[in-house]
Amino acid sequence: MGLYDAMNASVTGMSAQSNYLSNIGQNISNASTTGYKQADTEFSTMVDQAGVGQTTAGGAITTTRLDIAKQGTLTGTTSSTDLAISGNGFFVVSDASGQQYLTRAGSFVADKNGNLVNAAGYYLNGYSLANGAPTMASNSLSGMQIVNVNSATLSASPTTSGTLTANLPSTDAIIAAANLPSANSASSTYDEKTSMVMYDNLGASHTIDLYFAQTSSGNWEATAFDHSAASSTGGFPYSSGPLATTTLNFSASNGYLSSTSANSLAIPLPGGATMNLSLSGMTQLAGSFAVSTAQVNGNAAASISSVTIASDGTLSYQLTNGSTVSAYKIPLASVPSPDNLEALSGNVFSPNILSGQASVGTAGSGQLGTIQSSELEESTVDIATELTNMIVAQRDYQANSQMFKAGADLMNTLVNLNLA
Repeated sequence: MGLYDAMNASVTGMSAQSNYLSNIGQNISNASTTGYKQADTEFSTMVDQAGVGQTTAGGAITTTRLDIAKQGTLTGTTSSTDLAISGNGFFVVSDASGQQYLTRAGSFVADKNGNLVNAAGYYLNGYSLANGAPTMASNSLSGMQIVNVNSATLSASPTTSGTLTANLPSTDAIIAAANLPSANSASSTYDEKTSMVMYDNLGASHTIDLYFAQTSSGNWEATAFDHSAASSTGGFPYSSGPLATTTLNFSASNGYLSSTSANSLAIPLPGGATMNLSLSGMTQLAGSFAVSTAQVNGNAAASISSVTIASDGTLSYQLTNGSTVSAYKIPLASVPSPDNLEALSGNVFSPNILSGQASVGTAGSGQLGTIQSSELEESTVDIATELTNMIVAQRDYQANSQMFKAGADLMNTLVNLNLA
């Protein structure tokens, strides 16, 4: 190795230490940045020419790699839209142009339009539940939209499904066919009755009367009527109806619905959808009539009072009328090699050929972590470690500069000898 080689090696050493100091400065400046991943500097040797017993040194080169897969500490907040991921995965966000990225920075707040946006200006993406469970394409980020929690907007959704679970007493009387509720005559009678409130397309409520009449041992008729069409005395005959009727058959051995029995009632709501009322949990036992479950989806028009986000990413509106509406499913994305993601401004990442293609799934499923509401993931930077690294990098830079100075002094000596 000659003097020129020593001087060149020291120059590359200074450049490498300069890169190291640059990454340290980047880490320290982002020590308080939510979801920031520490930048590591990896050194490797550089050789100009190699041979047996002799090499021509080229110095050192550096590679910067973010430790993206490392989990930061989760800290609690008072906002339900502050989100953190416990485990693997990334939030899917988009910029103003709609371009999608991945991030762990979950400090989301509602902007003037109610869209959830983080501190870097990226909008949280999710699947709308307005039309039921979403279809997630596991190898694509398409199909999502910006999550909106506009509290000034009235929200209403029609009833499309529900569940009624009750016990029908096996000791109830047998009702003659001419007097069944489905006949809708002045002589119609019944064994048991309950009512449920359901909602049409505009959020208006409708009370539906449900009648149960035993037609023979173990066989029952279930009939639904619109309460607004009831007679002046509040019952039969209704001015219209019935809306729906079906037959329930119970097993004599255990009191549960038989395998051949109907287990639901399709009720066309006035001004709304045809809702499917599940009756699969009904029983016929020697006890009293008792309703254990009576619930439907849909809600009346109401504004949003608060937002809750479950660990599986289900975002629900708490409405001013006391009801809860599931509005969005916030998925998590993953890539085969997260440490090779391309880092961009705003603490977001873009998949590339080295990281592998992004896939999405429900939080808590497979290898994906869970979503923690009212929490944020802290930066993975340790200030004490970075300050120690800064001192080491500074000393190494000085050593390389002294090496260069020594080489320059020797070169000057040789030049002066030649002149003499």
